[in-house]
Amino acid sequence: MTSQTTIDKTGPGDGAPSGPAPAKGLRGHPWVTLVTVAVGVMMVALDGTIVAIANPAIQDDLDASLADVQWITNAYFLALAVALITAGKLGDRFGHRQTFLIGVAGFAASSGAIGLSGSIAAVIVFRVFQGLFGALLMPAALGLLRATFPAEKLNMAIGIWGMVIGASTAGGPILGGVLVEHVNWQSVFFINVPVGILAVVLGVVILLDHRAKNAPRSFDILGIVLLSASMFCLVWALIKAPAWGWGDGKTWLFIGASVVGFVLFSVWETKVGEPLIPLAMFRSVPLSAGVVLMVLMAIAFMGGLFFVTFYLQNVHGMSPVDAGLHLLPLTAMMIVASPLAGAMITKVGPRIPLAGGMVCTALAMYGISTLETDTGSAVMSVWFALLGLGLAPVMVGATEVIVGNAPMELSGVAGGLQQAAMQIGGSLGTAVLGAVMASKVDSDLAGNWADAGLPQLTPEQAHQASEAVQVGVAPVAPGTPEQVAAKIADVAHNTFIDGMSLASLVAAGVAVVAVGVAFLTKRGVNAEAGAGVGHI
Repeated sequence: MTSQTTIDKTGPGDGAPSGPAPAKGLRGHPWVTLVTVAVGVMMVALDGTIVAIANPAIQDDLDASLADVQWITNAYFLALAVALITAGKLGDRFGHRQTFLIGVAGFAASSGAIGLSGSIAAVIVFRVFQGLFGALLMPAALGLLRATFPAEKLNMAIGIWGMVIGASTAGGPILGGVLVEHVNWQSVFFINVPVGILAVVLGVVILLDHRAKNAPRSFDILGIVLLSASMFCLVWALIKAPAWGWGDGKTWLFIGASVVGFVLFSVWETKVGEPLIPLAMFRSVPLSAGVVLMVLMAIAFMGGLFFVTFYLQNVHGMSPVDAGLHLLPLTAMMIVASPLAGAMITKVGPRIPLAGGMVCTALAMYGISTLETDTGSAVMSVWFALLGLGLAPVMVGATEVIVGNAPMELSGVAGGLQQAAMQIGGSLGTAVLGAVMASKVDSDLAGNWADAGLPQLTPEQAHQASEAVQVGVAPVAPGTPEQVAAKIADVAHNTFIDGMSLASLVAAGVAVVAVGVAFLTKRGVNAEAGAGVGHI
């Protein structure tokens, strides 16, 4: 345990912030700092889901292909995931205030540029910039909270921070639907401009620059290159696996390159004087458990929720706005439960809340596996609310475990790890559960089709039908008689339900594994490194 002690016992004497003394009034005030960073974080979380609603309108207006539209989402998440840890290091080196302000300003400017774009290529390029600037501000926000709040208030602050992320993520489809329907697709991006200006003004007026005395003074350039390349190969493989297939050589080529890159990165980090990620951080079992927990939570939540949106829109025939409204129980429960989870974790520690949260998540995903084509809104709301109740303590607790168990001078890197774990988990969940869905649909569709007495499909027709059914769409050709179309819809929706049920059960199993991981966590013993800065 000696090696862990060197990481866990960074106290105020050697890791405390050495920034300017807090002034009286609002500047540097912890709760006003929280409001300021929440405004910036809200933009990034909102953009993760709001743009999906605008994609069909973008495709139509800019005459884009399906692959082009997919890149609108993939380019953003790829840039975000690859840059998060490096961006956290930049915050540790140059100060989280400066990094946050640059991130917010760049994100807002990139959003405005997308709204003014006249080609799909320009949209994709500026989405990459959105991801890069978003990566700058997310870890910086956590670093500012860590440095500003005393230990006894940190969990509550992270709870509210998690609430903002959850509410923005879940509220994206609703807001996006309203804007696209009543204004235009450009408004989905233009809305970030006034929000970004507000965040910059608040940041200049409110935020203080907190830096640890022993913050890094140099850059591990080779480490950044190796980590970025490894992350790119991994996320790229996860993004492309559904199209290429898990048995395709290209998928495993990129996965293999990612593994080799991570090994080379690990070896290099043991040799360089100031590594990008000191590997001794991972000797802290609670910190490592927190990272794994974030990955598992994101697999279960994002992977499972991916199919719920298709279920609501394509099986139940809801509009995007109606589908978003049906997910309000999840959003509302996260809003209510996140601050309460922060208070509970402060009192009893993270283990029980984290384990209880993953139990609720497992039960919710099991409940979602029981949904049918005619399940009513009341039953759906119960399972969605339970999912929100389960996610809240995990978002709060795992974040505190990761950031709080890292030394103060590595709070940006820790924040980047937390966000990167969530992005990778989400990509992994979508890819793996998507493969489960595809396999189930491929194995069942032909039999269900024949049992319904429908005409036999050619191999090409069967492939196209399978792809449609995987997202809940009935492959009804134009001119199909109404009675036959009804049979096709019935087969398609029931086959989709079977696939979603199996995928949800796999997600529930992942959540059960996460319950055990939760018991390896403990309270962040370095949280006090930032205590006492500002006024409560």
